[in-house]
Amino acid sequence: MNSLITSIIDKLSYVDNAPIFALSIVPYIFFLYYLYKIKLINKIVKIGFSLTILFVFITIILSVISQYIYGKTLVEVDSLHGSAELFLTISDFVILFGFIQILNVIEVNNS
Repeated sequence: MNSLITSIIDKLSYVDNAPIFALSIVPYIFFLYYLYKIKLINKIVKIGFSLTILFVFITIILSVISQYIYGKTLVEVDSLHGSAELFLTISDFVILFGFIQILNVIEVNNS
């Protein structure tokens, strides 16, 4: 059983995940479309989820720069990888702030 798992993981390590990463934007666009139709979700949460797309575009740009300048993947260049992850962290904080505001409104209404 252990060799089977090792064999599967070994084969998966050779799969190029770039097309999967690029295609993942399609369902996310549908998610955003329907998210913006929900009136109960405040604008800050919607902006936070939209910033995640900015993270994807920044990651793609920094990946190309990393490959062109250093000849390495983005994961191998810490400064560029950290810069890309910064955008994800910012979008996560914006989402969290929006949900905290929703909870505060619910608490005020229940008082």
